Amino acid sequence: MKQLELLKNREQINELLARYGVKFGIYKNNVFNEQLFPFDSIPRIIEHQEFAHLEKGLKQRVMALNLFLKDIYSEKKIVKDGVVPEDFIFASSGYMAECEGIAPAKDVYSHISGIDLVKGKDDQWYILEDNLRVPSGASYPMIARELCRRSSPDTFHDTRLEDNRNYGELLRKTMDYVNAGGHTVILTPGRYNAAYFEHSYLAEKTGAHLATGSDLIVEQDKLYYISADGKRERVGAVYRRISDEYMDPMIFNPESVIGIPHIFEVYRKGNVALINAPGNGVADDKGIYYFVPKMIRYYLGEDPILSNAPTYLPFYEQDMKYVLEHFDSLVLKDVAEAGGYGVVFGDSMTKEQKESFTTLLKKEPRRFIAQEVIDFQDLDILDGGEVVPRKADLRAFVLMAEEPVVWKSGLTRFSRNMDSFIVNSSQGGGFKDTWVLYQ
Repeated sequence: MKQLELLKNREQINELLARYGVKFGIYKNNVFNEQLFPFDSIPRIIEHQEFAHLEKGLKQRVMALNLFLKDIYSEKKIVKDGVVPEDFIFASSGYMAECEGIAPAKDVYSHISGIDLVKGKDDQWYILEDNLRVPSGASYPMIARELCRRSSPDTFHDTRLEDNRNYGELLRKTMDYVNAGGHTVILTPGRYNAAYFEHSYLAEKTGAHLATGSDLIVEQDKLYYISADGKRERVGAVYRRISDEYMDPMIFNPESVIGIPHIFEVYRKGNVALINAPGNGVADDKGIYYFVPKMIRYYLGEDPILSNAPTYLPFYEQDMKYVLEHFDSLVLKDVAEAGGYGVVFGDSMTKEQKESFTTLLKKEPRRFIAQEVIDFQDLDILDGGEVVPRKADLRAFVLMAEEPVVWKSGLTRFSRNMDSFIVNSSQGGGFKDTWVLYQ
């Protein structure tokens, strides 16, 4: 079996990944720590027909979410028609009043969507969450595949495998589609950002300028990139890898030193595209997640192709009652947290912790969702030379230009702890390549 070659070269590939700087950095207790993002060379394999089903459902979901964002920052019909409660819009930490009435170029809000899924032991795929602000992770399977190809070219020559090297091209087309005229830049907070490797890697693959806030300046309602020789070059699109609140200190956080003063005004006037659009956080709030199947029916007139995990909103009295009665069998999530933080399993708490948590839940019901624990499938990984099963998810990437396109690859993350369902890199997880087979 030719895949065995990949397994033999696992350590070598991880050494190369480290040399290339494929690391994940996190701040903890005001200290920046870099850690390797461990790669496992046993790929996740998805057959053509199965991926075609995922592709159809992912396109449907992203189209509905884009229509929701357009509606929420304009007419708000979905609220007026009682499909989504007003409380879940304006109480969301991701809702930005500053974006009211602003339509991004060609009405594209989420140019790059990272949709997290798991496959249950019932062989059904479930959406866990939607990431529409600054989803990361595409670079990891890209470079891993590149290194695996070098280590075992015959494996890829003889396997009916979709080529994932087109992500840079897809991303470039997505950025060019909304470009307001000028260069495209990838805006990074800098070297100490957790995903800095990805920022630089995607800049290389797309031909975009990699820039920090100090490289960009607003003049006469237009954005310019200042090159090394001091020359000003017009910028028409910014793939920003910084959060909304740090984008423009004149509008949002005045203490931000990584944003660009007055860029929001340039965006408002249509003179630059911001990728993804500011304000998208209202659509990937974990509380809003509950309503996405209803959005699909409301905006598209279709039944959802992919299912949410069974979810309850303590905001509703009936759901609160269910959550309190079935607390030990549920996972509870803080809607404002990400990266595996703010996730607790009811059966892992002490009696005192449960009492404290339920008190908080009753006091702030909008702050949490509860979900049934999906018994999702294990994938084999190599651990100390031994093949062992571990929980794994899939982050699928959907890029939106004229129409949504699903990248025929994805980031498969796995837990390195046999007792854990948390797969996030910030929580010590690893990653695999995702092989999508063609017919």
